[in-house]
Formats: sequence, structure tokens, C-alpha cells
Amino acid sequence: MAKIKKKGTTGQAKNFITRTQAVRKLQITLPDFRRLCIYKGIYPREPRNKKKASKTSTPSTTFYYTKDIQYLLHEPILNKFRDHKALAKKIARSLGRGEVGDAQRLDKIGRPRISLDHVIKERYPTFVDALRDLDDALSLLFLFANLPSTPTVPPKTIALCQRLCSEFQHYLIITHSLRKSFVSIKGIYYQATIQGQDILWLVPHKFVQKVTGDVDFRIMGTFVDFYTTLLGFVNYRLYTSIGLVYPPKFNTNSDEKGGELDAFTLEGSAVGGTASIEGQTNGHVEQEQEEGQDVENSDAQRYADEIGRLTAADATNEQDDQVMQDEAPIDTIDEFEVQGEGADVLEQPRQSDSEAGTLFAPYSFFLSRETPRQPLEFILRAFGCTRVSWDEVLGDGAFTYDEFDTSITHQVVDRPPVIQDETATNGDHVESDAMSKPARSGRMPGRTYIQPQWIWDCINQGKLLRSDLYAPGATLPPHLSPWVKPTKNAYDPTVPLAEQENSEEEEAEGLLDENDDPAHVASNEDVGDVDGHGMDVAGAGSEDLSVDEEFDGFASDEVQDDGAVDDDRTDYQRELEAEAAGLPYTEGSASSNSGLAKKAARKRKDEEEELERRKMMMPKKKRKLYEKMAYSNKGKDDEAKKLRGKRRKLEKT
Repeated sequence: MAKIKKKGTTGQAKNFITRTQAVRKLQITLPDFRRLCIYKGIYPREPRNKKKASKTSTPSTTFYYTKDIQYLLHEPILNKFRDHKALAKKIARSLGRGEVGDAQRLDKIGRPRISLDHVIKERYPTFVDALRDLDDALSLLFLFANLPSTPTVPPKTIALCQRLCSEFQHYLIITHSLRKSFVSIKGIYYQATIQGQDILWLVPHKFVQKVTGDVDFRIMGTFVDFYTTLLGFVNYRLYTSIGLVYPPKFNTNSDEKGGELDAFTLEGSAVGGTASIEGQTNGHVEQEQEEGQDVENSDAQRYADEIGRLTAADATNEQDDQVMQDEAPIDTIDEFEVQGEGADVLEQPRQSDSEAGTLFAPYSFFLSRETPRQPLEFILRAFGCTRVSWDEVLGDGAFTYDEFDTSITHQVVDRPPVIQDETATNGDHVESDAMSKPARSGRMPGRTYIQPQWIWDCINQGKLLRSDLYAPGATLPPHLSPWVKPTKNAYDPTVPLAEQENSEEEEAEGLLDENDDPAHVASNEDVGDVDGHGMDVAGAGSEDLSVDEEFDGFASDEVQDDGAVDDDRTDYQRELEAEAAGLPYTEGSASSNSGLAKKAARKRKDEEEELERRKMMMPKKKRKLYEKMAYSNKGKDDEAKKLRGKRRKLEKT
């Protein structure tokens, strides 16, 4: 006889465990259990049958894998939680005895510190795994970097998030790893490519954030503790991979003046010391290079002497190397073209680091005080611009604070142009020194004035766009997300409307234009008011109709086609109405349009009948699936048709 199995020892009852049972098994409190699960990456699971998994008549709401909870029994962080609980008992005992000094000493010295280094190594065995999980970490840390300090969000946490985020931005600037960006209501989206991994994160706008009470910052603070440790590891690996010293030097005075990115000084690790990295500051490295020019001259002379001692064999080797370089393939990216209609569209190759690093390299930008300085500075420097200037009120670290500097090629403006009278109001002549500089609201000659959207659209398309379309006060093109690709029969704002409309929409548009015709509108309003050069058209028509109604003879005329007579009368009436309105009229145009419409309607009816016959031959399961797909596609087509209709109305106005 087989052994009787005990209930609750096999199946789902064994594989799952409730949250209450897990807390009792680990012997910790519920808040500590939540922190431990966040650190270790253990999340609730959903069993197939809650009633069987709960082992009770009342199904529980939260379940975990039994193996996960068993794995947590050997976690070193549990010992830290227990030490913290013991310390809390000692502090409570000291306060009960009135020993306040001992309680403060225990709280300051004896508090255990939790280290998450081993957790990072366990959860991310390789560096690529850490990069793949960096999206949520960057979004949360950039959010906390913009929050105001509150009792739930201490200033130390905010400062740590700001430092880590700025260090990560400096790496993107040095390596030109930023690829795309998009401005939305939620904030600014950025996408960077690091070691072949696409990282997308969201940065909130620089507004005053209001911290509400319905958000549990204890849970978010636990995630922040874990993500700060993760980003610290990632920054260290990224900096050391390109030969930089981590952490970079931080200038507190510059940060207090609003320097932000300029408050960090990057240094390269070299043999026997460190070397400053060119391009890591906003154009200030050139001044430092001029100061150390004497030291560099001695090194250059030493290198020149070594080059002078090259032998003929070395020269021959150099010639061979030059030939090999000439024969080497050109580092250009091929583009895949569509071979025919309906063919597969291949994904185009991505932009290289060299192209991204030279997009804005030859230009010098000045940011007006009304523009968002932080995102514009980061994007411009990440795409090669080394001379970014702004007004002094925006903070420290600009290349120049002089708006009238002649080296500035582009100025970013986000306000409508102000037209002022160039002549003096008192009638006096303007002095020569005043003529050298325009008014504060005027324009500098030879400078390109653009709106901020020009920068975002340029980096998303990978090329410099026309600046006249983004001039101050101009109606801007639609700012589209670079991650949403247009699909078939979907509305695309970048394509002309005539190329997107199908035959049905074109016919509907033609009928709409016909209804909007002045002659047609005049006929619908009041036929009796039409006066054709002194001839009462409506009176003549009514007179003829009355005569026809009174005369009952010529019975053979009833055999004639009534439709043809009505068409003739309609054509004659339209001709008179067009003549009265002063518009040209072509005979047979209305009948031809109606004939085409009838043919199109007949064709659509035949196609629908053929489709229904095909659906009848399909199995029920496939027919239901097809109907669901057709319903979904119809909804998308209707939405695209509405958008095209709105655009058609805007273009007509």
C-alpha cells in the first residue's frame, strides 16, 4: 500500500509561502523585510491557485517563492538588522534610566552600517548586466537630485544623487555616447549607447517640486540607497575604462555659484602622475594650456630630436604603413535602401561616436536667460560643442558672459522678437560707440538666432537642419519622438498629406470641396435670391413646373427616363447658378463625378462580399482572431483618419 501524502507538503503549497510566514521565518519586522527584498531583488509571485497555495480557507494576497525566502536566511544583512534591533533596545533602556548622554553616544557610535557591495556583485555578475538595469536607476536618481530637502528626503541624499548624476553626464560628454533626446510634459528623455547597450532615462524639468504626503518615501529611499551604490560602481568602471581618475575633483565654490557640470575636474591616469583631460571643461583648458606652454616646448624639442634620428629603414617602414592606411577601408556607415514597394525595411545603422562628437564642434553657442541652461549645455557639449556661453544670472562656468562676443555663431532664444526703432527718441544722433553694439533686444550681425527645439531636432536626425524654420517667432515643426517609427496607414506629420490619403479619403475630400463651392452653397441657401443679370431664374423655373403639372397630355412622354430629365434639369440649374456667381462651369463634370462615385461604391461592395465569402470558409477560431485583428486595425485607421482630417482643416485655414 502506498504511503499517504500529507496535505500541504507537495505542489503549490510547498513552492509558495505567504508574506506573514516569510516574516516569521526570518524573524524580522515587516519594514525590514521590505528593505531586504528590495536589496536582493525578490518580488511577490502569483500562484495558479491561491486557495491551494495558502493552505487555508482564506486565500492570501501576497506570495513568495519558498526557495527565495530560504535563500534570504543566509544573508549577512539580516545580522545588521538584528544588531540594529539590539541597539534600539539599549537606547530605550538608557532613556528609561535618564541617561541621555549614553543614549546619544550609542546612537552616534554604535549604529551599524549596511554595506550593499556584495549585493551588487551577486545581482550583476557582469558589467553588461548592470548597464541593462541602469534605466530605472538613472530616472530615480535624477528625480531625487531635483527634489527639495524635507524630513523624509535628507540633504545628504540629494547631494549624493546630484554628484553621481553629474559624474555620469561627464562620461557621456567625454565619450560622446549620447544619441537621442525628446522633450515631453513629464520631462526630458535621453538615450545613450554604452558598450552596445541602449540606456533610456527621464530627467524632470527644472521646476519647483512640491512633495506630497501620499508618497511613501521610505520605500523610494530604499531604492535610492541601492541605486546610488549601483551607479557608483558603474561610474567607477566607466571612468577607469577610458583612463580617468575616479572620483573626479569637485570644486565646492563653483558648485555654490551654480557651476554644476563645471564644478567637476576630470583627470586622466598617466604614468608618474595625472594629466588633465581636454574638452572636459567649457573652453577653459585652452587657457591652462597657454600657461604651461613653456613646459610643453621642452617636451616637443625632445620629441623632435628623437624623430631626427630616424634611419632610412624607419622611413621605408613609414611609407609601407602609409600605403596600408590608404588601402584600409573608409570608416563610413552604409545605409540600407528599400528595393521595392512592400519590401522589408531594414533598421539603419546607428550614428558613430565621431559623427556625434563633431555635430556642433565648429560652432559657439550663447544661451539666453529664458532658455533651460542645464539640458542645453549637456546636449551641446555631448555633441562636440566646447564653447557654450550664457548670461551671468544663469550661474558659473560659461565660456563667456558677454552676449555681444563676436566669436558666438548661434544664439538660442525662446521669446518672440521685439522690434524697436533704431533712431534715437530725442532726435539726436547716435554716437559711434553705441552703434558698435546693438540694443539688448536687437540682433548681432552674422549670428544665427534659433529656438531650443532646433538643437533637439538636429541631434535626433543626426544632421544640421535649416535654421530659418526655427527662427524666433516662427511656427515650429512638430517635435516628434525619435523612438516612435511610422507604420503603414498610420498618420505621419513629416509626410505631405497627399501622399498619406487613400482613394476613399480623396473622394470624400472632393465631395467636401464640391459642397464648399460658392455656387453649390448659393443653391442651398435660397434659389429665389439668385439674380442672373436681370433674369429671375427661380421664377422661370417655378413657372415651367406649374405648366407641366397642369398639362396631362402626351402620355408617351411618361415612358421616358425620369432620371435623365432630372439630371438635365440639375445640370441646367447648376449652369445658371455658376453663371450668376461668376464661376466657370463645364458640362458633364457633375455627372462624371457621380459616375466615378458609383463605380467606387460598387467596387467596395464587391470587395466586402468577397471578404465575407472568404470568412465563411475559415474555421471559427481563426475567424474570431481575424475579426479581432480587423477591429484593432480599424480603430487605428479611424484615429489616423481623424488626425489627417484635422491637418487638412489647418492647411485650408
